[in-house]
Amino acid sequence: MARLCAILLWLLAAIAASPVHAEDGDGRLYGHLPYGETAPASLVAAPAGFAVGQPCRVRASVLPDLVKLIAAAHAANLGAELRGVSCYRSIPHQERVFCEAGKTDAACVDPAARAESVAPPGHSEHSTGYAIDFGARPEAGCPDVEPCFAATAVGQWLLRNAPRYGFELSFPKDNRQGVTWEPWHWRWVGTSRAAPGAVVARTLFAKARRQFPADPRVPAIVVRVTAQPPLPIDADTALAALPQPAAAGSASRR
Repeated sequence: MARLCAILLWLLAAIAASPVHAEDGDGRLYGHLPYGETAPASLVAAPAGFAVGQPCRVRASVLPDLVKLIAAAHAANLGAELRGVSCYRSIPHQERVFCEAGKTDAACVDPAARAESVAPPGHSEHSTGYAIDFGARPEAGCPDVEPCFAATAVGQWLLRNAPRYGFELSFPKDNRQGVTWEPWHWRWVGTSRAAPGAVVARTLFAKARRQFPADPRVPAIVVRVTAQPPLPIDADTALAALPQPAAAGSASRR
């Protein structure tokens, strides 16, 4: 019995020391929705020269649109190149990022404040392989992952054009999630549901897109019928509508 009590006390102490244990009423953790970690086999490397600081890997379904996005940004002559600051992160990697600002006996200092700008492990869109933190080179006086990115030529171009390539801004200014405005953080959901892999991405982000809409976001495509198509007709009616040959001997003579 004494040993059992000791084990229970140890478990309670471990939970209390955990940097990520405060949950919101709707399942969020410090404002962030839960996301699992994608399988490594689902990931591919981003185009050469895109990543800065660390390798960039994304879901295979993201790559075609990412290639088009990079090419379009380059063709726009923005004075800086669109680059990838951070792409896929494993959950252990996310834990290191989350606890980077202050650490005491493996417990993060003030995790609630930290979560305003960094998702707790197991709650980051980066772990899905669909999210990218964009940056620019040269930086032009604005460090990576700072709000000033929105005012740069690259940041402005993304705000105008990224949804055309299937990307939407996960955390717009004054978002209801209570997460810091992140003009650099974009998630891929495909240009339409018909795009390869888009249904999987949109299903994964369905709750986020419904409760905390992105801005700008990939627009929904609405199909409107502007004219009623002709009604089908049966074979007898179709035959009756065809020109009938003249009866024998009825042709006029000249």
